[in-house]
Amino acid sequence: MKIISYTLNKEFRFGMMTSKSTFIDISEILKTDNILDFIENFSRYENLINSMNFNTLQEIKIDSVNIVSPIPNPTSLRDAYAFRQHVETSRKNRGLNMIDAFDRFPVYYYSNHKSVKGPGLVRVEESLSEMLDYELEIAVIIGKKGINISAQEADKYIFGFTIMNDFSSRKIQRDEMKLNLGPAKGKDFATSLGPIILTSDELLDRVIPTKNGNHYDIDLRAELNGKIISRDNLKNMSWTFAQIIERISNGTHIYPGEVIGSGTCATGCLYELNSNPGSKPYWLQDGDDISITAQKIGSLNNKIKII
Repeated sequence: MKIISYTLNKEFRFGMMTSKSTFIDISEILKTDNILDFIENFSRYENLINSMNFNTLQEIKIDSVNIVSPIPNPTSLRDAYAFRQHVETSRKNRGLNMIDAFDRFPVYYYSNHKSVKGPGLVRVEESLSEMLDYELEIAVIIGKKGINISAQEADKYIFGFTIMNDFSSRKIQRDEMKLNLGPAKGKDFATSLGPIILTSDELLDRVIPTKNGNHYDIDLRAELNGKIISRDNLKNMSWTFAQIIERISNGTHIYPGEVIGSGTCATGCLYELNSNPGSKPYWLQDGDDISITAQKIGSLNNKIKII
């Protein structure tokens, strides 16, 4: 199922995609506008959806409504650091050796789950706009509560997938990380999610099973003002989402509606691209269009507005 969210008269609604350009409002049919409740009780709602007569339901054109993040109010927002090539290249370009701890366990940080954005305009305060960056990522949405989950069982806790763009103020991040705590203010002002949530069953043909959970063969790319600048594949994650969930749930409950990002893929941010020898540094500017595309999930398109 492809789940899309929108606002109508400033009220949140969500629906199910029926084509690339149309969807059906299922929140009205299910009598709920609570996306977290929908995720937590999906098996019950899915039975109701499967019993619907779709021929009698009105299709809505995507371009006729205001599309928002498919999960604008996640229970929490974590971001991992799972692509070795991104970490290794970034450190090498700064004259640093690869850090051995990367291979010991997956690491993550908490971001601001109250500053989630969706497709469209992303407003950034001028004080946060110096060295403004994007990050090409995929995020999973947790579907059920659990604790001390093994990597072999963790994929069962994933409700679905979405694209994640973790906007970053590199100047602030660079300064605050000198204190060996964070990232914090350099990250907490905007994280874009969307354009849809793709439920896990839709990716069965992309699964690469391993003893440490699933990898996923999904091509990724980012375009800046129409020019492709980033390419990678989700299967290149050094740590699987299952291993990340195992680490997060160690002694701690996870809950439906929690969002966990993969971390930046290889070539997936200006910070890495700018550090390549001979590159001409560029950072996101007012009016820039940044688009992230993932196979089967779609494209998350954002325009930067400095305020």
